[in-house]
Amino acid sequence: MQSLNVVTMDQTYPVWVGDGAINKLKELFQESFQSVTKILVISDENVTNLHKDVLVKVLPEQIDWKWHTVPKGEQAKSFAVFEQCISFALESQLDRKSCILAFGGGATGDLAGYVAASFMRGIPFIQIPTTILAHDSAVGGKVAINHPLGKNMVGHFYQPKAVVYDTRFLRTLPAQEIRSGFAEVIKHALIQDASFLEDLMTNLQDFQAMDEQYLQKCLIRGIEIKANIVAVDEKEHGIRAFLNFGHTYGHALEAKMGYGNITHGEAVMIGMMYALYLSKKYFKLTLDLHKFQNWIESLGYQLNISTSISFEDLFNAMKRDKKTIGQHVRFVLLKQIGEPVLVDMEEKDLLEADAFIRSI
Repeated sequence: MQSLNVVTMDQTYPVWVGDGAINKLKELFQESFQSVTKILVISDENVTNLHKDVLVKVLPEQIDWKWHTVPKGEQAKSFAVFEQCISFALESQLDRKSCILAFGGGATGDLAGYVAASFMRGIPFIQIPTTILAHDSAVGGKVAINHPLGKNMVGHFYQPKAVVYDTRFLRTLPAQEIRSGFAEVIKHALIQDASFLEDLMTNLQDFQAMDEQYLQKCLIRGIEIKANIVAVDEKEHGIRAFLNFGHTYGHALEAKMGYGNITHGEAVMIGMMYALYLSKKYFKLTLDLHKFQNWIESLGYQLNISTSISFEDLFNAMKRDKKTIGQHVRFVLLKQIGEPVLVDMEEKDLLEADAFIRSI
């Protein structure tokens, strides 16, 4: 097991990653959360069925706890489910010294964090991620729910008190969820670390053959990259926007296809191909795009888009992206690997990149 600290303007919190990390939970409550009055676990259907017993065994015996199960995936991040969580917390008599545990994937963490940020104007929460994707979303304090017109449009910047990332939970992930999560690992390499990208492209050829030690190494490096950016720009006034590489087009795809009909990471991978094409056009990025495409396709990523979704649909969704200022759609592009930059885009160039993606 390895640990690191995430440093923000107002607090520093630990991240534990590895086999057995869940055992740190009792230590946390004994040393840092002695005054907690009640615990609310928010967990999705799959995680509740698979791992509830594991978490219950390490919950502090002296603190009363309640368990609330929400839908799996992006279906959890709705106004209706958010309201249900708040109502359950009130009915369970949580108070301002209560604590929420976000037990599940990225969507569960986003929802539970937003509930914690909103309940009685904010109570503590701890992230207990169970997916590869959540190595990204569990760190950095972005919590949100979706609106039918856009992903993560309603939320806060609200940091957890700790992240307890037990990699044993990853053993039950289906292949699609492994691909989805690893897209964010690849994103971190693209925006920050050329040698990490080279390592991945050389040594990762089959997710099923990946050993746990290599996976843990990749997760730690991804978390380090994100933590370093968050330490400088917690609330996305500048460089934190670089973490959205691939997300502008990817979020538009998710919105138009319907949340849950494509995984977040697979949509982001398409979005990264889109942004890499534009990076070559604008900055002559030297990455061999054909080689990169062959590599990600060999890992199982599908880059095709339904013909029922028009560029106009996607363009209108991109105009609602949180980076958009006025009528300018802003994209994170790469001058080179590890050198991201924000660029105001012309519609004609976005259309050209869309045609490239549809031609793959």
